[in-house]
Amino acid sequence: MRLAFFDLDKTILSINSGGLWVRREVVRGTLRKRQALRAAGWFIQYALGFASAASMVEDAVATVKGSSAAELQARTRDFYEHDVRRTYRPGALAAIERHRAAGDLLVMLTSSTRYLADLVASELGFTEVCANELQVDGAGLHTGNIVGGACFGAGKVVHAEGAARRLGGDLPSAVFYTDSFSDLPVLEVVGEPVAVNPDVRLRRHAQRRGWRVVDWGG
Repeated sequence: MRLAFFDLDKTILSINSGGLWVRREVVRGTLRKRQALRAAGWFIQYALGFASAASMVEDAVATVKGSSAAELQARTRDFYEHDVRRTYRPGALAAIERHRAAGDLLVMLTSSTRYLADLVASELGFTEVCANELQVDGAGLHTGNIVGGACFGAGKVVHAEGAARRLGGDLPSAVFYTDSFSDLPVLEVVGEPVAVNPDVRLRRHAQRRGWRVVDWGG
């Protein structure tokens, strides 16, 4: 069974949901401006391909320590319904349907949280989700840690390998669609790497390697 891995932000979606979430939370007063400026620094590093799991994802997750999981899930659902759902790339939806028709297993591989990724996966009929799962304690509060390690950069390879084991597939025969140079570790180990509306660094790298580059529209 072939696995088809899809990144979420700026691949399935035309937006970076993290940046949109930060702006929304600042407007609603649930995120302090200092936290927003810190987040802006992470997104700049991400865009330039210099961010690491330790400097961005784990640091970001630590900021929700002590907050209610149920409350964050509810805010994420509202965010999805009002801001995210309308941003699916047409080409992404078409590619998903092609893989489904071919009998491939659809796996989302994203550095977003499970709260958002699960909503998208349910809407689009994905088989499996690999994302950053926020650890929750017995009182329903976030601990500030990630379950199973950060799903970002090289950490995405670990999560992809886990999904392959669970689903009975393998990475050498898999396809992976992403926009970001930060996903290079996964692109290097799958059989069919595809750059979707790629950032500048990924486009250059894909062209050097002869990888497929596609435009899925906005």
